[in-house]
Amino acid sequence: MWLQREIRLKARPRGFHLITGELLAQLPELRQCRIGLLHLFLQHTSASLSINENADPSVRQDFESWFNRTVKEDEPYYRHDYEGSDDLPAHIKSSLLGVSLILPVTAGRLNLGTWQGIYLGEHRDHGGSRTLVLTLQGDS
Repeated sequence: MWLQREIRLKARPRGFHLITGELLAQLPELRQCRIGLLHLFLQHTSASLSINENADPSVRQDFESWFNRTVKEDEPYYRHDYEGSDDLPAHIKSSLLGVSLILPVTAGRLNLGTWQGIYLGEHRDHGGSRTLVLTLQGDS
């Protein structure tokens, strides 16, 4: 079984957002996969994907605070600022976290830990909608 699909995520404000449910809603074929892998690829350079805490929203708020403190805007040595002061910091954050994930699929479900969820890191103030390529491979 091989399936590839592009999906569009709605625009979100800057921050870290739990998107597991939105992804699964757009991939009903996952339930037919007995064992396999789901590859997620985000087609953007100013957002990221990550897996982390899915229960307490303060974790996502703390992530945003830490990344904003660690990768500051308006540094005098930044040269790439064509799209605003959040432009280069968004690219750095995207590179640090990455734009792809590979997840195991078992018995028609993502085999995530109890407290794990998929995050979209939106690193721009006005990033807009985001496109993901989902590639599912496995046995049905």
